[in-house]
Amino acid sequence: MAQYKRVLLKLSGESLAAGSKQGIDTTRLHDYASQIIEISDMGVEVAIVVGGGNIFRGMAGSAEGLDRVSGDRMGMLATVINALAISAAINAQCPSIQGTPRAVVMTSTPMEPYARYYDALTARQLLAQGHIVFVAGGTGNPFFTTDSASALRGIELQADIMLKGTRVDGIYTADPERDPSATKLFRLTYQEVYDRGLRIMDLTAMTLCQENHLPIIVFDMDTTGNLARVMRGEEIGSIVS
Repeated sequence: MAQYKRVLLKLSGESLAAGSKQGIDTTRLHDYASQIIEISDMGVEVAIVVGGGNIFRGMAGSAEGLDRVSGDRMGMLATVINALAISAAINAQCPSIQGTPRAVVMTSTPMEPYARYYDALTARQLLAQGHIVFVAGGTGNPFFTTDSASALRGIELQADIMLKGTRVDGIYTADPERDPSATKLFRLTYQEVYDRGLRIMDLTAMTLCQENHLPIIVFDMDTTGNLARVMRGEEIGSIVS
């Protein structure tokens, strides 16, 4: 039985690329789609924000001399491409709901006919009907990360928890890919994240979660079945509350 009724799942764009670092790995794409369908079939209402780092990062473009606003807009468009890709993979495996595809993409700025224009009320209605709702395009504003967009959408959509799917199995005292002495932290408060200087998300995103009492689970999404394990309450990641 699922531990949560409605969740906001944040996926990394870079994870979609798997080992290639750029583009979309089709094996990873279909694995993510299957994991998302699995928890939706458990009765969980699933809203998703996906990053765009496998295609373009605004900050990286700024470092190369591009205007930051233009770079961030390119990054937000990259998130739309990723959302369309995962939603298409889901819909290829799932029947529609009363003639509407199971997975629906909404965007923070109008992009019809590619996606619906996002508003929280409509998104909540779709979730309650059993649809998997992607909210793409970041916040619609430059200078905000997709982590901040995830926190904002999680709050607006009244999610029980924010799930941050990464390639690491939780929160560590340091980057475990660089520091072999790093140790895993299973439970933390928001204040402990600040005090330890842990860079789980940017400060804006973390503050939004703290002020609106939205807990966060960080877990390894790249291991097939982990998303369902989190839903069943297995302690496979790290929780911030």
